[in-house]
Amino acid sequence: MNDFYEAPFGVGHDHVFLGVGHEKNERKTWAVIVLCSAMMIAEIVGGSLFGSLALVADGLHMSTHAGAMLIAALAYTYARKHASDPKFVFGTGKLGDLAGFTSAIILAMISMLIGYEAVVRLMSPVPIHFSEAIPIAVVGLLVNIVSAWLLSGNDDHGHSHGHSHGVHADHDEHEHAEEVQHIETATGVLALSIFEDGVPPVFRINNGVPAQDITVTTVRSHGEKQIFTFIQKSGYLESTTEIPEPHGFDVIIKLPDSEHTVSFKEHDHDDHVDARDHNMRAAYVHVIADAFVSVLAIVGLVLANIYGWLWMDPVAGIVGALVIANWSYGLIRDTGAILLDMNSDEKLANKVRAKIKSAGDKLVDLHVWRLGPGHFGAVVSVVSGKVQNDPAFYHAELREIKGLSHITVEVHHQPERAA
Repeated sequence: MNDFYEAPFGVGHDHVFLGVGHEKNERKTWAVIVLCSAMMIAEIVGGSLFGSLALVADGLHMSTHAGAMLIAALAYTYARKHASDPKFVFGTGKLGDLAGFTSAIILAMISMLIGYEAVVRLMSPVPIHFSEAIPIAVVGLLVNIVSAWLLSGNDDHGHSHGHSHGVHADHDEHEHAEEVQHIETATGVLALSIFEDGVPPVFRINNGVPAQDITVTTVRSHGEKQIFTFIQKSGYLESTTEIPEPHGFDVIIKLPDSEHTVSFKEHDHDDHVDARDHNMRAAYVHVIADAFVSVLAIVGLVLANIYGWLWMDPVAGIVGALVIANWSYGLIRDTGAILLDMNSDEKLANKVRAKIKSAGDKLVDLHVWRLGPGHFGAVVSVVSGKVQNDPAFYHAELREIKGLSHITVEVHHQPERAA
């Protein structure tokens, strides 16, 4: 017997998988477009009036800058307006990744054009009008700095990896426990903690009880038990075996003269979810790349003007082209993986596996993919020998995992054979 259940998250089972700062990022991108467009018009008109070909050329360059921003802005606007459109089976959260991929391709083409032009000029130097070129490069740099400032302040890139799930059992350099339970005993307070700072998770006890006088037994929700013994360390006891995930269970502590029970709750202590907005990332990289090229151009032009090193300008162009190519490659790799539904968060997938394992059933198929910034989907297929573990049970278990926004569960019931 097979059960199938598509578990919705939230009322109405919507498929709105946009990033947290979507509308804010949309407004910032349009603001940069206004700035670049104003600068473009001023340079083209000013260059035409004063007969400066260099100024007109930079104005045309600024138009490509505004065009790249336009791709990002239109993606934000379209994704927001069509977020609830049923034609998009899993929402419009990936439109930003598609725009980022497109911008990355454009960046790669720009890097090739810069590199080609630089090589040509290195082989056949041309006269440089320093009095015009240097001020224009400085103005371009200022515009890019303002654009970068407008696009900055993105909350999507800040992830906390800190652990703050309880008072530490000990404050010396050895103890950084995630959670601690204090137990009153005849010999004083016993502090039992789960320690996993750079090591596999283990129990630690800081009470002075001899290792041979204590055992710890974990009892999980489905009845599975595991006994832990301890060895003496420097100032504390440590379990000889690691604690399997998840870390939600009752613990029975047996001492020579008493027995105590405490509970540990599973915490999402590694709450990092890939919430990167690749559309904003692409726009920001474009601005930073332009600013970087401007800085290189200014340095190359100044050195060429002072020392007569005309080769410095094309060399600076080659360096800039290589750096931009590297940035564009990173964007193409990351956004391409998302567009092809590659599993970009193995930790999230491992959390799903741990949940299934903790229920005592077998995971036979799992697909995890990104639906949008901070949103992941999962298709889970389980073989269960326990009839009570229906799809709704797994929905309730998996919805506790941060970042899972859409889950489809299939359960194959396999009755246990009689002995």
